[in-house]
Amino acid sequence: MVRRGVALIAVAVGLLVLPPAVAWGAALPPWGRADHGSLFVRPAPARAAGCEAGLERGGGPRVAIVGASFTAGVGPGDPDRSWAVLLARMEHWEAVIYGDPGAGYVRPGVRHQGPVAHELAQVALPALRPALVIVQAGHDDIGVPRPLVRRRVAQAIALIRAEAPQARIALLTVFGGRSHAARVDQTDQAIVTAARAADHGVIIMDPLTGRWRFPRARDGLHPTAAGDAAIALKVAGILRAHGVVPAGRGGRICQTAIAVQPPPRR
Repeated sequence: MVRRGVALIAVAVGLLVLPPAVAWGAALPPWGRADHGSLFVRPAPARAAGCEAGLERGGGPRVAIVGASFTAGVGPGDPDRSWAVLLARMEHWEAVIYGDPGAGYVRPGVRHQGPVAHELAQVALPALRPALVIVQAGHDDIGVPRPLVRRRVAQAIALIRAEAPQARIALLTVFGGRSHAARVDQTDQAIVTAARAADHGVIIMDPLTGRWRFPRARDGLHPTAAGDAAIALKVAGILRAHGVVPAGRGGRICQTAIAVQPPPRR
């Protein structure tokens, strides 16, 4: 078994429509439902067990990336084509990648693998000893009360600091999309403000204020495969500008994600 249930999930045959009650949780408060519509999920078998244990024994620089639908590969419909996997390959990192569509700092995600603090716990940071932790989250927290968002962001950073004190922290914040602009801005600002207050050294990668442009899938929110590649390049450039450099040679990637296709634009 991979540590704490973390497994690599690839694309399998067949499509499954996730029922709304399973996807979002009927008991969630009004702001507890993410802005994805119906996700078409393609579950897949786990790859070789022991992937994370192999990383922990390896000698290369290790990175943990946790996040939501962008990290899980929504858009291309393939976790292996997500920006996170492309980035790890580009930088030759030993990486653990954990993504659940709909997860946020508050929201639990499609498979209730979130929120972010829970995803970080599944990665097992003390054993991994990462040099860098990247969190991609925020869009799914749009509409959540801002004090709660700020509190959860601070808690996530405190968790990383406690379990991986050697790691640098980078946050990939809100991607603009179908939500009301004012609410999007408020959520993004809440995340950035809380993060900087919690850790002055945090690296902020803000697609919203940076006006990132990339090819989007048919839902108008998520990236296509080319869009994911553009995001990976953008993130790599920001990280390198902050002194996070590529490793010397290729590394291993361990991933838990749900391969999905985005719903069509309505």
